Amino acid sequence: MAKKNIAKPAKINIKNKRAEHDFFCIDKYTAGIVLTGTEIKSIRAGKASLVDTFCYIHNGEMWVKNMHISEYSFGSYNNHPVRRDRKLLLNKKEIKSLADDTKAPGFTIVPLRLFIDDNNRAKLVIGLCRGKKEYDKRATLKDKQDRREMDRAIKRF
Repeated sequence: MAKKNIAKPAKINIKNKRAEHDFFCIDKYTAGIVLTGTEIKSIRAGKASLVDTFCYIHNGEMWVKNMHISEYSFGSYNNHPVRRDRKLLLNKKEIKSLADDTKAPGFTIVPLRLFIDDNNRAKLVIGLCRGKKEYDKRATLKDKQDRREMDRAIKRF
């Protein structure tokens, strides 16, 4: 009996690169997302974006707002709205902790990464973040550029 060549699905790892640039991440949490059938199919196809996305707490529940998940190409009238509020699955203890932390000025909850775990469930890594000032952003870019130049120099020798 011959082995079948079954192709493994590509790892889905959608990052919010803008969050790295605009915020200092203080704490990270991994949350599940409540999705419809066509939304999870679009995510598995890699058709999602976390640009301009943020989280908020309403009535003791965590929600993600403005997350873009493209319509599923083979979906019919059952397709989902592209930008709708989606509920995040966290423990009450974690939600209460985040709610207390965001009461301080300058702190917010930002989605950092969207991925599919080993059980084929969509997960969202959210971070408790504090905004960067303009000079912090410049310092981060300078450090990144210096690191890149050092890597290039090491690679040459």
